[in-house]
Amino acid sequence: MVFSSLEFLFVFLPIFLVLYYCLADNYRNGLLFAGSILFYGLGEPTYLFLILYSVLVNYLLGLLISRCMDYPVRKKLLLFLSLLYNFGLLFYFKYMDFFLENINVVLYESGSDLHFTLLNLVLPLGISFYTFQIVSYIIDVYRGTVPVETSFVNLGAYLCMFPQLIAGPIVVYSDIHDALEKRKLTIINLDEGLKTFILGLGSKVILANQIGTLWNEVCMIGYESISTPLAWLGAVAYSMQLYFDFWGYSLMAIGLGKMLGFHMPVNFNHPYTARSVTDFWRRWHITLGAWFREYIYIPLGGNRKGRFTTLRNLLIVWFLVGFWHGADWNFILWGLLIFILQIIEKNLLLPFLRKEHMIAKLLSHAYMTLYILVSWTIFAISDFSQLRIYLARMFPFFGIGNTLNSMDFVKYLTTYAPLLLICLFFCTEYPKKLAEKLEQKLLNVGISVAIFWYAVYYLSIGLNNPFLYFRF
Repeated sequence: MVFSSLEFLFVFLPIFLVLYYCLADNYRNGLLFAGSILFYGLGEPTYLFLILYSVLVNYLLGLLISRCMDYPVRKKLLLFLSLLYNFGLLFYFKYMDFFLENINVVLYESGSDLHFTLLNLVLPLGISFYTFQIVSYIIDVYRGTVPVETSFVNLGAYLCMFPQLIAGPIVVYSDIHDALEKRKLTIINLDEGLKTFILGLGSKVILANQIGTLWNEVCMIGYESISTPLAWLGAVAYSMQLYFDFWGYSLMAIGLGKMLGFHMPVNFNHPYTARSVTDFWRRWHITLGAWFREYIYIPLGGNRKGRFTTLRNLLIVWFLVGFWHGADWNFILWGLLIFILQIIEKNLLLPFLRKEHMIAKLLSHAYMTLYILVSWTIFAISDFSQLRIYLARMFPFFGIGNTLNSMDFVKYLTTYAPLLLICLFFCTEYPKKLAEKLEQKLLNVGISVAIFWYAVYYLSIGLNNPFLYFRF
């Protein structure tokens, strides 16, 4: 089940909210845990046992760690076992075939007859996200920065909370510990949460899904046959689809959380208006960046131990960020590109990119447009041979032969121009500023109702796609 489905909007969510608001405070975490398990099971019944078992294992390990605070060796051993279990499962399901496939290539090139059979495992839904959440809890208990959760139900409600279970935001335990113990349900939070959810629904269904059809059509043509303008247009379409898809999911998660009495962290802050790659990654998937900073970068030493160590730490972080997104070489290349550009910026470009005069602003936005479109192209295409062709189409001076129709982009630009302009507008801060000026509550309600039913119309005629980040 997904948020942008009629079953969720008109069956699951209304029933759950009615029960949730009718129950006494001390029963709500139990309902949230049970409802989240039902939500997950409807979408991923095969691996339902896996997430339940993870809750149980980490609940017990958390209790054991808290009882060994005066025994450093035991405490470290328990932390190691927890990390081994959690990251071991993630490695097995997400990365085992990648390593086996590359080992097979090395064996073949070396002339060996040895060959490993691929497992062809289906990636459990949301495992990348809930693994990071439970690991953050265990590490924080180990550090003593959060109290151990003595209630299995409360820990299950945290780990399995359906608003952010499948694709974030990544919520660390310290962010919602107090709310798990006691939270207030108010009409104001319900109203604000519903509006935020509807905005996310519109971003996903009305913008991401529709502009995504342009990217799908470009892919259907075949990269060898598209012109350079159409290649750039396709890259714009995918960039917009990815942003509104993931931003939309995050907004829906935040809105649902607010309806349930939780305040989840903001995950996006207009990243396409950034003027440097460094700034971009302070604005895009903020909770992922915060997780890597808190649990990888800082423990490695951050920038406190000299330039070489800082470079090493940044390289490790961006390699892992890329690899976290997928078990393919294009994701590693994508992460390394970010690392290289950030190093160049920190040592050379940032003073200029941050200047406020007109030329600096224009050049910084042009630079970021180039980065965004090229980097998301690398992110989107895992087959290196196809990626090479697409990049050669974007930069024709590499040359891969003539296109079948050099004016093919005119048809698509004409068809999608209004939608592209709308997407570009909603990437900026202007819609938010405009909404803040519209203090007429009735008008805001009317806009929300219109967005909701327009999205429902698209869903009713079958124009929906799974969230892109579900596969990461």
